[in-house]
Amino acid sequence: MFLIYAGMNVSSVQGSVMGASRMYNSYVVLSKQNRSHGHGIPPRPPNAAVLHAEPNQPTRAIEGSYIVLPPAAASIYKTPASEGGGAQLPPPSMNSSSPLPGDNFHSSVTVLKRAFEIASSQTQVEQPLCLDCMSVLSDKMGKEIEDVNTDIKAYEACLQRLEQETYNILSEADFQKEKQKIEEEEKKLKAAIEEAEKQYSSINSEMKDLETKSKQFEELEERYCHELNSFQFQLTSHQEERDAVLAKIEVSQVHLELLKRTNVLNDAFYISHDGVIGTINSFRLGRLPNVQVEWDEINAAWGQAALLLHTMAQYFTPKFQYRIKIHPMGSYPKVTDINNNTYELFGPVNLFWSTRFDKAMTWFLTCLQEFADFAISLDKENNVPPEKSLKLPYKIEGDKVGSHTIFLSFNKLDNWTKALKYMLCNLKWVLYWFIGNTSFAPPSGSLHVAAQSSKR
Repeated sequence: MFLIYAGMNVSSVQGSVMGASRMYNSYVVLSKQNRSHGHGIPPRPPNAAVLHAEPNQPTRAIEGSYIVLPPAAASIYKTPASEGGGAQLPPPSMNSSSPLPGDNFHSSVTVLKRAFEIASSQTQVEQPLCLDCMSVLSDKMGKEIEDVNTDIKAYEACLQRLEQETYNILSEADFQKEKQKIEEEEKKLKAAIEEAEKQYSSINSEMKDLETKSKQFEELEERYCHELNSFQFQLTSHQEERDAVLAKIEVSQVHLELLKRTNVLNDAFYISHDGVIGTINSFRLGRLPNVQVEWDEINAAWGQAALLLHTMAQYFTPKFQYRIKIHPMGSYPKVTDINNNTYELFGPVNLFWSTRFDKAMTWFLTCLQEFADFAISLDKENNVPPEKSLKLPYKIEGDKVGSHTIFLSFNKLDNWTKALKYMLCNLKWVLYWFIGNTSFAPPSGSLHVAAQSSKR
């Protein structure tokens, strides 16, 4: 037999199909003969099982094949005779060869199509179903039924447990007390809620104020950050400038210390000789019968010597008693003695009568000797050993230097030139002592005199 399941659970289907005493209006029984003539209906598979009724129901053999339809499907087979009681079975006396209504291929197909459409609209399963799908669906529905039965048992057990529980029923007085207590608690809770709402409103307004202040603080912070960055940039620039200035100062200080240790007098006054004639800054001081030196050169040499001795004497003033004043005036120097008499230390002069020139040279030697004596006294004060103390190479006695007079009058040019050379040699030794014992920084007066002498 071939059975199509149409939207009912398995138990109801089995009960409806296998009921021997009655047939529901939901079923239309088709004769086996009509199916066997082949109106597009597939035959029952060989292994299709025959449904059996439940044990507690009367049974009878079902030899025909059925199409199980929902109630809405009955309308397609209703006849005028069955309007009062639903679909009717064909009479038993009907011959197996008697055709049903619509006993043609087209009507059979139409009926089946209508049945499939009704079945599909009533269920979530597209119709028709094969036997394998029917078996799977049946198993699934069976499991769902078991789950529902389990839930029912659980609900029944819970209900039974609740029915067995006992409850303490309060008396009217206790109930009123409990009610009054709960009402008081409710009032307290309402008051607490109102207070909480007030606090919430107050806190909310404070939050808004705080948010406004927070925005203001953020703006201030942002402005502060910008100003800080600008200040840091300016500070960095100033620090870089300061570092550059400090570096320049450091270099200048190093250079200054080097200059302080450098005595300019050694370079400013270079004393040497040209044969037997002494020179200072390449100016020859003296003359020979065969070497005629111009008086302009001799005067320039005397001017350089006077400037050197005046500078050294002026450096130690007032410690050095500068009694004899030397006036460096370029190529026209002068000398003032202790009686304030001034003599010219330049020429030309008469070789046979040059008293003023001779006195000027003599007072120059005297001033040089006094400065040498002052240097020796300083060495003694500073505990300088005698071998390292100043000692002039040529002794000065009055108008003589190393036994040669410095007078020009009634003197040979050779002797006069030697005396001048010895005088320059003593002046050079005094200069070396001065360089070794001082860090020379000429006073403003000597600088002014030097500038004036350079102009002349």
